[in-house]
Amino acid sequence: MNRSHVLVFDHGTTSIRACIMDANGTIIARNQQNFEQIYPQPGWVEHNPTELWDITLQVARAALQEAGLSWENLAVAGLTNQRETVILWDSQTGQPIYNAIVWQCRRTAEFCEELKRLGHGPMIQDKTGLVIDAYFSASKIRWMLQNVPKAQQLLADHRLRFGTVDTYILWKLSGGECHVTDLTNASRTMVFNIHQRAWDADLLDLFEIPAAILPKVVGSSEPIGMIDTRLTEGVAVPLAGIVGDQQAALHGQKCWLPGTAKSTYGTGAFLVMNTGQTPVHSTQGLLTTLATEAHGKPAYALEGAIFFAGATLEWLNKKLDAFAHVREIDVLAHRLASNEGVYLVPAFAGLGAPYWDSNARGAVFGITQDTGKAHFVRAALESMAYQTQAVLAAMQSEAGLTLERLRVDGGVTRSDFLMQFLADILNVPVERTDDPELTAKGAGYLAGLAVGFWPNPEAIKTLPEPVQRFEPRMSAQERERLLAGWQQCVDRVLSKGVSC
Repeated sequence: MNRSHVLVFDHGTTSIRACIMDANGTIIARNQQNFEQIYPQPGWVEHNPTELWDITLQVARAALQEAGLSWENLAVAGLTNQRETVILWDSQTGQPIYNAIVWQCRRTAEFCEELKRLGHGPMIQDKTGLVIDAYFSASKIRWMLQNVPKAQQLLADHRLRFGTVDTYILWKLSGGECHVTDLTNASRTMVFNIHQRAWDADLLDLFEIPAAILPKVVGSSEPIGMIDTRLTEGVAVPLAGIVGDQQAALHGQKCWLPGTAKSTYGTGAFLVMNTGQTPVHSTQGLLTTLATEAHGKPAYALEGAIFFAGATLEWLNKKLDAFAHVREIDVLAHRLASNEGVYLVPAFAGLGAPYWDSNARGAVFGITQDTGKAHFVRAALESMAYQTQAVLAAMQSEAGLTLERLRVDGGVTRSDFLMQFLADILNVPVERTDDPELTAKGAGYLAGLAVGFWPNPEAIKTLPEPVQRFEPRMSAQERERLLAGWQQCVDRVLSKGVSC
């Protein structure tokens, strides 16, 4: 058999893609399907796990057909995923007991605030590198265990299983043989000790989570099992290369050395800096997390999570009908010579790094009778750059590193306006790859390294990589003026700030 290609599943927050990579690192085929976003109550976000699984197989088969390949042509299948999202299921039937609770969901915010009031924050950050927030998995797992009647019965029968999206999909792909997650996803649950690299008994007790439901934790670049041959027309396809989406993008961008960083702009925006073998303890609202170095071995990283990036544009499109197609975004933004004092703070579900204020709410400032759609669109794009600057300033300060360039990827980076404004506000060059699939590629590289598809990272480093570079050209005075205006607006929406 000609095992000439790598299959990568990319489970995002709003869509699932299957990508087929060749030995040159080129995506020769892809198939993507969106799935339903479920909002049972304000601030609650859910996905249907059964729909996620059904789409997984559909996009894989469609991508293979588009490429003119079969399962026999696959050397390995890897997976990258939206992190923190929680699924619990019955190990006997494979049926989820409730919808997946998505990373964006705020239903456990009050419980997390109580943990902060009780003084658990320092202990949790010391062990996990994370700040207490409903964003992470632990409080969501606890909520399911306490609020879904079937959970306790299955637990008593030793049939309950927990996983983030990677774990559930790999369990289904392997026919129930693999109940695993990797270090990067485990490090986002808030019950995983990133120093010992193991589930933490104290945190499990705090969140009332039984260890029996947890998956085995493996490396991000190692073989873990096989796809159930009933799904692959009898062909044995290895499973390897599991990695959370932001760490996958970091690897795909080849940020393998300390001090290199990338920012991915999708539904949210995530700035991640590799700090090598040294975990950096943050006092400025950044997260210390596990990532990978060149060979796929564990490394540490600092991360700043921005909750709303592309989702802000989606809100403008769906709720305000600000534009009909994404192609109009840059056209609208360029209609104005400046933002004319209009700022949009997209705290629709609180603010992430470096503020971590779950009670903050979005606002638009500086509106006059002349304010129109162009102002809203431009302010939405600019908000992504301002938030990135706040995270990067904290990151460089705490890591003691100076960033020489920022690598970017994600669908929103197609906006030239955003790329230039980002370079101007950060005052460093921004490098955009023309490849929109860096997240999938990162997982594909890790999967390929695990089975020898690529012999070493050097073979990957030499693969072709077209990049477009945006140089800063804004004056320091203008930059400082804009950032000061932004900070005043942020101060107004913070729950401890001045009331709007």
